[in-house]
Formats: sequence, structure tokens, C-alpha cells
Amino acid sequence: MVHIERFAPSPTGLLHLGHAFSALTTWERTQNAKGQFLLRIEDIDHTRARTQFEQAIFEDLHWLGLNWPTPVLRQSDNMATYKAALNTLNNIGVTYACNCTRRDIKDAQSNPTCGPDGLIYPGTCRSKNTVPLQHTAIRLNMAKAIRYLGGPDAVNALNFHDINKVYTLNTNNLLNHCGDVILARRGMETSYHLAVVVDDMAQNITHVTRGQDLFDATQIHRILQALLGFSTPIYYHHRLIRDSNGKRLAKSDDARAIRKYRKDGASPDDIREMIGLANR
Repeated sequence: MVHIERFAPSPTGLLHLGHAFSALTTWERTQNAKGQFLLRIEDIDHTRARTQFEQAIFEDLHWLGLNWPTPVLRQSDNMATYKAALNTLNNIGVTYACNCTRRDIKDAQSNPTCGPDGLIYPGTCRSKNTVPLQHTAIRLNMAKAIRYLGGPDAVNALNFHDINKVYTLNTNNLLNHCGDVILARRGMETSYHLAVVVDDMAQNITHVTRGQDLFDATQIHRILQALLGFSTPIYYHHRLIRDSNGKRLAKSDDARAIRKYRKDGASPDDIREMIGLANR
């Protein structure tokens, strides 16, 4: 089996040192396996995605020494595929429409908690039979999804590999710490969770390298893969690059943008040293 990985940034800001670590780690793992490195542009957030940021992604990654087949997959060009996957989930009865705002979700709970999809949804619209419209979201009914897959025993037998470890799913965790995640956001026909699962299948991704902050989301992706009949890649959740205060880097942190280091005269080897990948 050919080893195929992808690096999938969003063009909503400049790439920073954390992106450099993830991209270079993915690149090195792919090269060591004599596999294929793909670039994917996750631009479904049309309100924030910018052409200039996409161009900067290409330039910064080439500067770091990475290359990939073209054309790249852009999620904005793949909406029909996400819609088809969403229709499959609708047809098996594991979705429902939701018109709650973030404020509604917060106000509906005395002690709201966060999961891999933000605030855990309290299920307000679960039994309303709300008609899907442009300004409604579509959510996964986690309880129905578990039943569709054969019940708790069957779902608890599902697993995913993270390098040398095997993690099994837990229905209690799925219900109480993931909840009814969004599959399609308002004004869109998809969400991150649905799009990434569909794209990985479409591109025959065999291995996924990404940050430890997405580990909890992997159980959601595993459920969607099972519901859609997709294969499951092998995952590697790497450490995160943090600032001096221990905070994970964000795209708003322009001080650590790759573009700034380039302008200041840094070399690709300098970047590798900053993120702990020197001499590898």
C-alpha cells in the first residue's frame, strides 16, 4: 500500500511556526515511507478565506523545501461531494436541522462545557423536526448514529490507530463529551468534520499527521467514517508548538509567521531549529 499523507491548511491567515512543524513532520514521514505528500486547501470558510493567504501558503511551503502534485484539492471546489455525503447521512436518519445560535446554546445550559466541536450542544432542536433552510445548521444525532451502527457494544468495538497505539471509541464519551456535532454550518453545505472525512477518502489518504489538539476530534471522524462506509487512516497526533507562555500558536500571532521570519533573513534551517526539527 502506498503511503499517502496530506497537509491541509486554511487560507485564513499566514502560516506560523506551528504550521511549519506540522507540514515538515508530515513531509518527513512521507519521504521516509517513500510515499506521496499532498497539499489540500481547506477554504470552506468563505467569509475568512483570502486568495493572498492561499498564495502565501504556496510560497512559504516551497521556501521550506516542500513540493506536491498539482492541482491541489480546494474544498470550495468540492461542495457537491460534501452535499452527497450529507444526503447519505440524512437518508439513514442520523441528522437533524438546528437553528440555535451560539448564544442560544450557552443560555440553554447552567454549566456549559466544551468538547472537540466547541460548546456541547444540549439537544434543543433534536425533536423539533425543523425544516432545513439556508440559515439552519445540520447536526449529527449521536444517539441515533450509535444505534444505526449496532448499538453501544458495536461502537465501543470501533477503533483507530495512532502510531503504535490503538484507541477504542466510548459511547459515553461520544454522547456526553462530543454530542451532536455540526455537519453543515449555516449558509454552507459542510463543516470541518464532514469535509475532512470526505476529502481523506477521496484522496486515498492512508496516514494523517496533525496536532494533538485534534485528537478528540478523531473519534468524531471515526464515527463518520463508519456511517459512510469509509476506510480509516492511521493517525499521528504530534506535539504542539507553543509561545513562551505555553499557549498554542494561532494565525493571529503574526510575530511568529513564517513570512516574517523570511523577511527578517531566516533560512529554512533556522526555522527547523526553532521548532526542534534540526539535524533530522
